[in-house]
Amino acid sequence: MAEAGRVVALEANYCRVDLDHPGPGGHQRLLCTRRTRLAKGGSSIAVGDQVDVEDIDWVERRGVIASRGPRRNLLPRPPVANVSRVVVVVSLKEPQPDPLQITRFLVNAEHLDLPVELVLSKAEGLPEAWVQAWCERLETWGYHPLPMSTRDGRGLPSLARRLSEPGITVLCGPSGVGKSSLLNALVPGLALRVAPVSGRLRRGRHTTRHVGLVALPGAPGALVADTPGFNRPALPKTPAELARCFPDLRQFTREPCRFPDCRHDGDVGCVVPASWPRLELYQQCLGEVEARLAEERGMGRPRETVLREASRRRRQRHRQGEFSPPDLED
Repeated sequence: MAEAGRVVALEANYCRVDLDHPGPGGHQRLLCTRRTRLAKGGSSIAVGDQVDVEDIDWVERRGVIASRGPRRNLLPRPPVANVSRVVVVVSLKEPQPDPLQITRFLVNAEHLDLPVELVLSKAEGLPEAWVQAWCERLETWGYHPLPMSTRDGRGLPSLARRLSEPGITVLCGPSGVGKSSLLNALVPGLALRVAPVSGRLRRGRHTTRHVGLVALPGAPGALVADTPGFNRPALPKTPAELARCFPDLRQFTREPCRFPDCRHDGDVGCVVPASWPRLELYQQCLGEVEARLAEERGMGRPRETVLREASRRRRQRHRQGEFSPPDLED
């Protein structure tokens, strides 16, 4: 008889599965392999998947995943299934906040069409005016950022409340922003491995190697996925998909542009004003998306050429005073 459960971790060729109901001796977590027919049938297994486990050895706490249930969604990088919300974590120092990198992570999260939260870690020891300036800037992007610190506890109760709803929350962000430290602070005794940023490059070290689900104490059904950090998340495939991933752009496009295929890059009849604070960041993402499309369509224009042309158009607009890029000094 098969037992239902959820995949909570992937380790090489094995899956850790938490059963919906404990077995003999109260055992609930099993180390499982996968039936060969799953791979042959194109059914991949990801953390967060609901599965059926057969051939259970309760003494050794092992089993075999026989089938996978339907998915509501799948976060592609890192692979996490049945996600309820995404929390993008960026640090205010070590590493320093990078507006383009933050934008890429937010776009990657928005592309899932799920609720997106934004956390600003390492807020301790910084001028409050500077922290507030970043919060106000990100509010114009359509978010309500939460500054927090694992050292002095700032923001931890608020974050715990945000994560306490049933479902899977994915923590994602660049390496070194403190995702594992946040979970260690929220779940006493968890002891996930952490490390300081690289001394020479001031970049994060890859301490988290695998995706794993962690249950929040006192919040039944609330699971948080700690994910490996990476610094260049993928962008959507088309300009239309990209535009939908900017909440602050969507507020302008409630009234349609003159042409349905408007790129929002100075096109004729575009409703997006040149004063939009995130215009330059959007244009950089748009240039990359269009460069990739040009390569895929075999138009004979190398990606570097398309990016150079986009950069040249932006410089021309600057000279003409059409817009000023966002500016936030330390």
